[in-house]
Amino acid sequence: MASSNRLATWQIINTLVPYGLLWWLALELLQRSPWLLPPVIILQVLFLARCFSLMHDCGHHSLFRNRRANRWCGFLLGVVSGIPQLPWSRGHEYHHRHNGDWEKYQGPSALVSTEAFARLNPKQQRQYGWIRHPLMLFPGGFFYLVIKPRLALLLGLAALLPYTIRSLQEMPDRSFQEILASHHSRHWYSPEEFQDLLLNNLAVLAVWTAMGATVGAAAFWTIYTPVMTCGAAIFICIFFVQHNFPGSYAHTTEGWNAMAGALEGTSDLELPAVLNWFSADIGCHAIHHLCAAIPNYRLRACNQRNADRLQGVKRLTLSDIPGCFNYILWDPSIGRLTTMASQRSHA
Repeated sequence: MASSNRLATWQIINTLVPYGLLWWLALELLQRSPWLLPPVIILQVLFLARCFSLMHDCGHHSLFRNRRANRWCGFLLGVVSGIPQLPWSRGHEYHHRHNGDWEKYQGPSALVSTEAFARLNPKQQRQYGWIRHPLMLFPGGFFYLVIKPRLALLLGLAALLPYTIRSLQEMPDRSFQEILASHHSRHWYSPEEFQDLLLNNLAVLAVWTAMGATVGAAAFWTIYTPVMTCGAAIFICIFFVQHNFPGSYAHTTEGWNAMAGALEGTSDLELPAVLNWFSADIGCHAIHHLCAAIPNYRLRACNQRNADRLQGVKRLTLSDIPGCFNYILWDPSIGRLTTMASQRSHA
């Protein structure tokens, strides 16, 4: 659990500096040699995935020793990733607290129980499967990073504005902070989260505007769109398969066990060394769920040192990933995830 400012700073440098240089190279190639652009975009996607992984560590206050350093770097990485870091990290903490309790947390794909699925008509069941198909990672990824945070702010402000007006009519001397603290929004859960959402949007929109004015909107979006889309698809995919796999623990709230959620509801993803670097070793996921305070640069050593305690953890390879996307239903009767095919065979 010993965080190191030196290692954390080096990770920020060896991630953001190459990512920025790749952006420069991509823009140059777009003008001079567009056929050389795809491999550069692939590298940008991988570095964006690493940015997101380091932002994830900042959310757990594990990357740096200092809480404020984690907060500021997390915000910066959130701007690069296009997502407000504080609301995201608090939602992610909720996932950690309730992993395996599928009544409280249904994962990024909002899975339903076998009983709820059985109540759907055939067309609705097909739609349920299509929406959770692996190819939906790409439009879903673009929405997740580029559209959703902007939409959340707009919808939240649309509800906050009339509430503010009513509050000032009733109590003209109320401050905005008091009004904000008393307002219950679906898009943020505290004034701090609203502030982060607002500042992230302002920063991201400023970057979009500045890049558009400097290199041209068409050039910027030609590169930005595939990078954000594929980057989001990668880390949503990794998150999905680390909790949706054959035999994954999926319990009701009653009788739920946190240790079982960490060891049986979490998989370890065995990746090639280069992909371990780009994902900041998040493939060592069970040990991360047992102790989220372990910084990414110590995860692998902790994983190896505690290998005897982790023998029951499901281990996946790249070839196992496609099959994990079949596990999109949870069966409360057995406390495990299951497939649509299995559910239909028992119907």
